[in-house]
Amino acid sequence: MSFYDDPKNAEDYVKLAKGYDGAALIEILKSHLTDGSSLLELGMGPGVDLDILAKNYRVTGSDNAAYFVERYKKHHPDADLLILDAVELGTDRQFDCIYSNKVLHHLGDQALDLSFKNQAARLSDQGIIFHSFWLGDETMEMHGTTFHYRQIADVTERLAKNFQLIDAQQYSEMDDGDSFWVLAKKR
Repeated sequence: MSFYDDPKNAEDYVKLAKGYDGAALIEILKSHLTDGSSLLELGMGPGVDLDILAKNYRVTGSDNAAYFVERYKKHHPDADLLILDAVELGTDRQFDCIYSNKVLHHLGDQALDLSFKNQAARLSDQGIIFHSFWLGDETMEMHGTTFHYRQIADVTERLAKNFQLIDAQQYSEMDDGDSFWVLAKKR
């Protein structure tokens, strides 16, 4: 069972994340992904970014926590949703883009490498990935889950086996320069 399958943990996260969304990141993505493209969001949580992405793309939301998927489905009964592990990506479906906002930082080194490999397999030709991470060098346990802070060079090296880097940039979310995003195209 995922930490976020516990309704209390999930609702605590919803309160903690209130007021944060990926709107600025999605604006960057929009200059690289055509309207109407198919997009898979990994780790949709309560679906804040999914709602924004749905304005331009054919979205499929996913989370490893069934609670978040069921919670979103209650308010969006026609939503295309999957319960998916961000490493294994247990679906045969193909997408033009795979997006996540501060999700892949839960993965250790081997899991992140496998996730990138499996993401490439789930993308159409010329498909892209767009992911954000916390910037740093530490691994922390917080709220019952692990966070692997990463450097841009580490992530770009890991994705290079399966992707060609388009761009990577540092940005500020909660503190000055605390985050970064990567955009890459399937090889």
